[in-house]
Amino acid sequence: MSDNGCGFPAPGLHSFLFKPMFTVGGFEFNKVMLLALLTTLIVITFFYAAFGKSKVVPGKLQLIGEAGYDFVRRGIVYETLGKRDGEKYVPVMVSLFFFIWIMNIWSVIPLAQFPVSSVIAYPMVLALIVYFIWLPLTFKKHGLVGGFKNITGYDKELGGVLPLVMTIEFFSNVLVRPFTHAVRLFANMFAGHLLLVMFTVSSWYLLNSWMIPAAGVSFVMTMVMILFELFVQAVQAYVFVLLACTYVQGALAEHH
Repeated sequence: MSDNGCGFPAPGLHSFLFKPMFTVGGFEFNKVMLLALLTTLIVITFFYAAFGKSKVVPGKLQLIGEAGYDFVRRGIVYETLGKRDGEKYVPVMVSLFFFIWIMNIWSVIPLAQFPVSSVIAYPMVLALIVYFIWLPLTFKKHGLVGGFKNITGYDKELGGVLPLVMTIEFFSNVLVRPFTHAVRLFANMFAGHLLLVMFTVSSWYLLNSWMIPAAGVSFVMTMVMILFELFVQAVQAYVFVLLACTYVQGALAEHH
């Protein structure tokens, strides 16, 4: 933590930087990568344990897995894409949801205490996965000309403003979409982690300065922020997958 001259170690961008745990052939492996790897292992292990030997009468772990799977399938995919079109996209959407949720929840886990998705590279890669599902699907569904009309919002009834609308829609959908999709997740987790660090460091600083009442207030705010972050972490996973389903739905929609 940096010291701004008054003794208070204010959090900042340095709170998101970690020294390499080890380096192999110029490749640096740090804490964020470790948490991302653990997230992958947790998601794979959980669903394998839950459904690897599934039973007609589910055990506790299978029941939890089915509840989580069904929440994404019915609550997000079916609601957006419908059962007929959406079923084939359920596995990828379930994977995205739980991968993002676990990445986020590291923020409030002792010793980890860092949301992986607050590093822009991770949300960007996930957004690109969705992008490369949506874009080819658009052209596969509508053909070259129809796909172009779909992503540019072509409507001959717009008359003279049609070229302007098509230009704006093209840049919005083809160039800006993956960026905004990633930033929604990144910005929320970045800001949430910064607030948690601020209140946590403030509590310790005030306690060491013998400002006990102020330290108590800061500690209470830390607890409040942790509870709030638990809510935000799930919401951000939900929103990311909901937007992914919306993009797929737009690719499948008939152009008028």
